[in-house]
Amino acid sequence: MKTIAISILGISKDRRGKGDKRWDKWRPNISMCQHDDLLIDRLELLFDNHSKNLADQVTEDIARVSPETEVVHHRINFADPWDFESVYSNLLDFARAYNFKPDDEQYLVHITTGTHVAQICLYLLTEAGYFPGRLLQTSPARKHSSLPGEYQIIDLDLSKYDQIASRFQREHQEGTTYLKGGIETNNLAFNQMIEQLEQVSIRSDAPILITGPTGAGKSQLAQRVYELRKQRGKLEGGLVAVNCATLRGENAMSALFGHRKGAYTGATTHRPGLLMEADRGLLFLDEIGELGLDEQAMLLRAIEHKRFMPFGSDKEVSSHFQLIAGTNRDLVQLCQEGKFRADLLARIDLWTYRLPSLRERLEDLEPNIDFELEAFSRKSGHLVSFNKAAREKYLSFGRSCEASWSANFRDLNASILRMGTLADGGRITTQVVEEEIHRLRIKWQGTQSQSSLPLQRLERLLGPDIYRTIDYYDQIKLATVIQVCETSSSMAEAGRKLFHVSRKEKRSNNDSQRVRQLLEKYHLNFSMLCKWHKNNKC
Repeated sequence: MKTIAISILGISKDRRGKGDKRWDKWRPNISMCQHDDLLIDRLELLFDNHSKNLADQVTEDIARVSPETEVVHHRINFADPWDFESVYSNLLDFARAYNFKPDDEQYLVHITTGTHVAQICLYLLTEAGYFPGRLLQTSPARKHSSLPGEYQIIDLDLSKYDQIASRFQREHQEGTTYLKGGIETNNLAFNQMIEQLEQVSIRSDAPILITGPTGAGKSQLAQRVYELRKQRGKLEGGLVAVNCATLRGENAMSALFGHRKGAYTGATTHRPGLLMEADRGLLFLDEIGELGLDEQAMLLRAIEHKRFMPFGSDKEVSSHFQLIAGTNRDLVQLCQEGKFRADLLARIDLWTYRLPSLRERLEDLEPNIDFELEAFSRKSGHLVSFNKAAREKYLSFGRSCEASWSANFRDLNASILRMGTLADGGRITTQVVEEEIHRLRIKWQGTQSQSSLPLQRLERLLGPDIYRTIDYYDQIKLATVIQVCETSSSMAEAGRKLFHVSRKEKRSNNDSQRVRQLLEKYHLNFSMLCKWHKNNKC
């Protein structure tokens, strides 16, 4: 494979005196072709119209020191070699017109000559792949050395540098751990979401939309995103958080966008507004679906143009803020009902993340219990913990279908707070847990949705120990199969209902066998389900 170097002619560095004296000094494009361990098969030499004589001289000198190197001239006229836009455009045009042959040739982009602007442009174009090669940096030899100089080849594929790759990985892990509040969570979908959110938080300042039920942790996550961006130098300003459900009428407009003195009755002083307070920082608008349509229109303009009109003013002001919006409502449905602007939704849902409920993350219940216990211990000033039997009893109840966790992590926080307060000597006993379970059962009465009933019945059928070993996805499937079986007169009828599409693609329909295999996987059979159904109707 041939080695091709692309280099700009050094107007001063490649000249270095007249006559034979030029050989007494280091010249980058000449020395590049003098290394025994770096054979340049072809040099693509870039220069402007005023440097033709020097280019010819350099070509002759290269022929003397490296006759196997072919030098090809390319005239590129930089109107202003210090104008970034002009230099970049000219070099980009050259790259696009050049016939690269990466299967047959390897390319080295020499970044020692040319203005600093040209060197930066060559770096950027190589990083972006317009020059499909590696960077070549040359330098004079050290004192008292007989070598023609030194060189270093730099590969911009950072994944090839183990130390850099491990550093990136370590910083990524630190960021994701920080966003999770230091809790080692086990839910795969949640962990994958947080990993991507860490990347977005560092690399983008576009709006982020966090959805999910009340109490799932939207406010805490927004706080951590802000703190992570602040740590990494992505923000200068502060965090401004507001619950939009508390904003109504003129107060909403004034609170968000500010007002001028006398804008309305009672406006006795100037008010900058929350958007202005968030300048160069982060604005968290929780429950954004509660905003009125007028406020939504002004917010859209503020997001897109970073400018808005304070209430009662005739002059726009500007604020450069990043927006994180939170909601527990279906914004798409609100748009269909005319209660939320579709253009605003389109602007804020570039990065949308749904926080799952605690009920959807029961594998994370135990680490969150430990987190809440540690927080309570720090606040109370003494260590609080469960005894073994009490911990197992609380976990068993918390993972059962009885535990709706309707307020999500707020329920868990309040529960640990109560038990910690009642724990004599810092030990949460079985009696304390039983009292707490009783409180939670009363609290959650009437909150169980119809959709959760099949899972409750499945847990009763299998028993809590077996039930907890089955993935939530498989629990839903199995509960559906059981429901269908209980409402069918035979396995064949159940099979026809369950496999109404795929059965048409089979030559022989053995619906009973398919149902039997599904049930036997969990040590169940059709007659057992029929008998259990008669005795446990609910």
